[in-house]
This record gives sequence, structure tokens and C-alpha cells, in this order.
Amino acid sequence: MTKSPDRLAAGVHAAAPQTAAPAHGATAQALAEAVGAAMYARDPASQSLGMTLDAIAPGHARMSMPVRADMLNGHATCHGGFIFTLADSAFAFACNSHNHVTVGAGCTIDYLSPGREGDVLTASATEQTLAGKTGIYDVNVSNQDGRTIALFRGKSHRISGEVI
Repeated sequence: MTKSPDRLAAGVHAAAPQTAAPAHGATAQALAEAVGAAMYARDPASQSLGMTLDAIAPGHARMSMPVRADMLNGHATCHGGFIFTLADSAFAFACNSHNHVTVGAGCTIDYLSPGREGDVLTASATEQTLAGKTGIYDVNVSNQDGRTIALFRGKSHRISGEVI
């Protein structure tokens, strides 16, 4: 069963980093927010690209990234590697939102429209299925006008441990 991304908590990027799990009995949403804050605090790759974690909920994450001049390729459009990295980061936050250490096992991406300098790209990741240690997540990357830039599908694999 999938959950609606409309229920994502907003403003996560401004939350103070958490280093411990929420108190016993905390909601799945509170746990997802704490996991998101902790992961973001120790994610220099996403931070250095100007990404923000805008929302997170169990099985969902939304991240955004401004397209800077140093992200452009030889066609003056956003290099696909940066679009992929944004989608992959949203995927990572979504699949770790349950507080189980989870890694990517594989993914595909389809580029549908170019990103341009000055665009703000948003990657919305949604859990499609989670069974045992394997999950499937779809990520839609769009610009500030709602135009779809890319579609990404990731397969996750849960390993041992908890995020926080």
C-alpha cells in the first residue's frame, strides 16, 4: 500500500539534527523526521549541491536543488548526473525513513526534459512497495513550473542496523 505524498511534513530541512531515536511510542512520522534530520546533517554531498530536504514521511521524501551555472553541460542544460544525484538522494531519504539502514540495489532514470540554469528542481520519492528487505521507489523530478524533467525508479535493500 502506498501513501499519499500530500501527507509529507514540510520544512524538514530547517529541523535541528537528531542523534537519538524519538522517545518510546513516538509516531512513524516523528521517527521519519528525526531520521531525515540526522541523515541530512551528515550528507555533505547533497548539501554541497545546494539540496534541501523539504519534506519527509514514512516511505516518502521531497528534496529540491537549484540549477547553478557550474551544473551545466556543453548544451547549456543541467548535466544528467546532477539530476540523477538529486533523484538518488530523495530515494535514499525515502527508503531510510523507516529507520532501517537501507541502500540502493539498482535504479533506472529516464530524462524527459532539460533542466536550465536558474531552475529549482524538485525530486519527490514515493515508496511503491516494501516487502521483507526489498523496496521499490519512484521519484519524479520536476522544475518550478511543474514540468517533469526525469523519472527515476530505485530498488532498495535493507541491511543491518538503524539510522538513528
